[in-house]
Amino acid sequence: MEYVTLNNGVEVPKLGFGVYQIPQDSCERCVLNAIEVGFRHIDTAQSYLNEAEVGNAISHCGIDRKDLFITTKVWIEFYGYEQTKVSIQKSLEKLKVDYIDLVLLHQPFGDYYSAYHALEDLYSQGILRAIGVSNFYPDRLADLAAFNKIVPQVNQVEVNPLFQQKEAQENMTKLHIQMAAWSPFGHGSSDIFHHPMLLKLATQHHKSAAQVVLRWLMQRDIITLVKSTHMERMKENFDIFDFTLMQKDLEEISALDTNTSLFFDHRTPDAVDRFVSLIREKRGKI
Repeated sequence: MEYVTLNNGVEVPKLGFGVYQIPQDSCERCVLNAIEVGFRHIDTAQSYLNEAEVGNAISHCGIDRKDLFITTKVWIEFYGYEQTKVSIQKSLEKLKVDYIDLVLLHQPFGDYYSAYHALEDLYSQGILRAIGVSNFYPDRLADLAAFNKIVPQVNQVEVNPLFQQKEAQENMTKLHIQMAAWSPFGHGSSDIFHHPMLLKLATQHHKSAAQVVLRWLMQRDIITLVKSTHMERMKENFDIFDFTLMQKDLEEISALDTNTSLFFDHRTPDAVDRFVSLIREKRGKI
């Protein structure tokens, strides 16, 4: 495993197992399988509705708590100083832990300033080892970093070969904030696994196209979250630490960048409407 060190000295496994859209009835099994494969970084969120199942896996896996790195995210409905603190207490109970390694504000909407102040206080109390945000574009991230006591340790955003977030990473590096990547394969969008250039590199390195993408992210020093419900795919995703992409390989992948999200732009009014609908849809379920 490779690691990155956050701006507060906390070490994080670069490759993590994400549980987005893994159903409750299979989540515990999937997390246990991932831990058996070798994953030690598990990424969940309040809005994924499976924190309790992740907690069951943590309790049953046989690995010391200190050897696991657990990330969760505060849902928008619980932004606000007191609401955020209450929601994190519930996350602690569901995860069956007495501290969380990393807590992120899940989306850049609503009263995220008050929510972030709650994260700062819980961090100061040692309940959270690191704090940060998710899906914050460079302007909002710079604003949050400039006008709060604690510079976020992490910003988790969409990163994949077609949306490489180069300028965003430069901004994070300048601010000493670690980039983390969700959807490294774009959820299969644009048939990334069959891209001719990635397949060529895969053949050259005796790996799969997916492994090439993950290796590319590792070499960019980006924390990367991958999801699978199949143990063989988990093993494939984990088997990326025995090869190195050459500079010319990295340049070829760099040329794939369209600088356009494969999903949506959080800065648009439509994105706000989308999350208002999601808040209503998830209300009472978290």
